Amino acid sequence: MAEKNNIVVIFNDDHAQWALGSYGNRELHTPTLDHLAHTGVQMENAFTPTPVCSPARACFLTGRLASQHGVHDYLASNDAEIHGHNWLQDEITLAQILSQAGYQTALCGKWHLGNDEQPQPGFDHWFSLSGDYPFAHDGSSRYSDNGHLQEISGYETPVITDRAIEFLRQRDQNQPFFLYVGFRATHSPWQGHPERLAAQYRQSAFEDVPPDVAYPFGRQNLESTTYRRSDPREGLAQYYAAVSALDQATGRLLDELDALDLRETTLLVYTSDHGLCCGHHGIWGKGNGTLPLNMVEESIRVPMIFNQPGRLFEQQRRREFVDHVDLFQTLASYAGVELAAKGDNYYPGRSFLPMLENSGSLPNWRNEQFGEYGNLRMVRTETHKLVRRYPDGPCELFDLQADPRETVNLFDDLVHQSLVKRLTARIDDYFGACQDPVKSGLRVRELPRHNRSEAWRTKMV
Repeated sequence: MAEKNNIVVIFNDDHAQWALGSYGNRELHTPTLDHLAHTGVQMENAFTPTPVCSPARACFLTGRLASQHGVHDYLASNDAEIHGHNWLQDEITLAQILSQAGYQTALCGKWHLGNDEQPQPGFDHWFSLSGDYPFAHDGSSRYSDNGHLQEISGYETPVITDRAIEFLRQRDQNQPFFLYVGFRATHSPWQGHPERLAAQYRQSAFEDVPPDVAYPFGRQNLESTTYRRSDPREGLAQYYAAVSALDQATGRLLDELDALDLRETTLLVYTSDHGLCCGHHGIWGKGNGTLPLNMVEESIRVPMIFNQPGRLFEQQRRREFVDHVDLFQTLASYAGVELAAKGDNYYPGRSFLPMLENSGSLPNWRNEQFGEYGNLRMVRTETHKLVRRYPDGPCELFDLQADPRETVNLFDDLVHQSLVKRLTARIDDYFGACQDPVKSGLRVRELPRHNRSEAWRTKMV
């Protein structure tokens, strides 16, 4: 194409795939997102490479796995050394790539990769949450406006939306733009969301949250235990209210794109860093909702919706396995960027842009999904999931067809040893081909949650 189109990525925090009407939730009110899915392309099997905040964001922004970029857990901003470190200083981000390709670039919302208050390389405009994680969703919070800290009062989601709209109105109209919007509404604490939204859910049956027993392969962490023992129905009402708030914020952005006559020249992507359990498996949380860390479906599945009228092949629900490193490649391809050759497997993802632009399939697309979290590694096929915790376990094998709730561990079952061996070889081959030995997650032994950031700093900084 002679003229480059624009890109808006809404990258949420803890918005699980199950918590969206277009993915089958029967009680959530998400008309804007359901419309985008119906008139666009919805990826039915979209995953996060790592089910926790900072590494997932790093995977998307760099197109590389945690065992390549070296960010393996959430970055504790209350530790000055961790928060002050530029965790992507050795990487080239999507923002830098698009900036070099002539895009005007902006971040509005959550960064969570160190130095949140300072504009990061590749971004022309910077409006970020400060490093004060976690904090209330409503009230007075600190934000960085292009490096200048300021206190802003109000509900966080519309504050971020306001600044994203401001960028759209004030941008350089002679350049295409990349707008990265980082909402945080669905992250804990699950309280303080608008009463007008929460009230509509307090009488809900929450039929889309299975009445699971406690996670049988570990123990819940403190956050999970707190919500499980306090008021789970109120927690769910607040989480659902947060999703509705995100839907309304997305609607405001769409309305602005329409008003500026930008809808047909702008690709909008809606996704999340990872999933979340809200009582699923007895867990309240994501991959670190249990110890040992988990890879349950609700933790690793994310929504991924694409919409651009007139450009995409509409009303598609694609079944292929995709993740954030594939999304990186897809957006680079959409922008017409030829990524610099850096050796085999430097970028483990693959562009699926042709899937979005026509109804056909790509040859030799993978039928398995890999994931990692520190010393945990996973492979998920269409029928089974193997979770290995190196070097000593415990390990899990689930038959996802016979046991979709992941309740029966078949890892030690004699009948399944050939499958365990074959899937283990796939994990070893995949990560062995692309990991950086210095930054590999296998260098980190799992520690109690409050010590984990110390281990990351010692080994990675």
